[in-house]
Amino acid sequence: MSQLPPPEHIAIIMDGNSRWARERLLPRVMGHKAGIEAIRRAAEAANQRGIRVLTLYAFSTENWSRPKDEVDALMSLFSETIRREVDELARRGIELRFSGRIHELSPALQDQMRQASERTRVSSRAILNIAINYGGRIEIVDAVRELAGEGADLTQLDEARLAAHLYTRGLPDPDLVIRTAGEMRLSNFLLWQAAYSEFHCTPTLWPDFGEADFDEALAAYQRRVRRFGARPEEISNRGR
Repeated sequence: MSQLPPPEHIAIIMDGNSRWARERLLPRVMGHKAGIEAIRRAAEAANQRGIRVLTLYAFSTENWSRPKDEVDALMSLFSETIRREVDELARRGIELRFSGRIHELSPALQDQMRQASERTRVSSRAILNIAINYGGRIEIVDAVRELAGEGADLTQLDEARLAAHLYTRGLPDPDLVIRTAGEMRLSNFLLWQAAYSEFHCTPTLWPDFGEADFDEALAAYQRRVRRFGARPEEISNRGR
């Protein structure tokens, strides 16, 4: 059996920052800061291996229920990281995108995100998509609301038209979804887009996630057969 080609789009549920900090008797924010370094490693690994799109689950709509000081620290980290990394991303031809209910973030952060997206959009050859204030269920609800607001006949709605109104519009569906910290659930992430994604779970906590973990996930993906609901013999016939 021949190996699958490398995935075009990888999505990662970055889990384990708080556990990493707790195991070291550190404040939770230190786990999130260590997680920023893991983002750099993952983005570099994806870039070196020719992955065109990398989506990272940074902050969910449910994360607002965390302690206010932790949420405030996370928002400051987002802002600081964008400011520090945007020029390097632009130099390397990596477009920075954001998916989620961006309008609910602070005006200052929204403006910074918009400027970063515009700054990196020119001549981009790869995309780093950050899912922030993101929830898969509300994404589908928002898409339907947007269509209704446009006067669309929802009785004639099809999958392609709905997909064109998701936060991730214009991006391919993820071929591979990676989750760290040993958890085995989607946690409301890319519910529509991950319908036929392959999954890889690793016990590695996100701040410890590195190149070897990335390659392990890629190797596991490339050993699989993607059926998309077809019977095995139909897959064989497609390859002839």
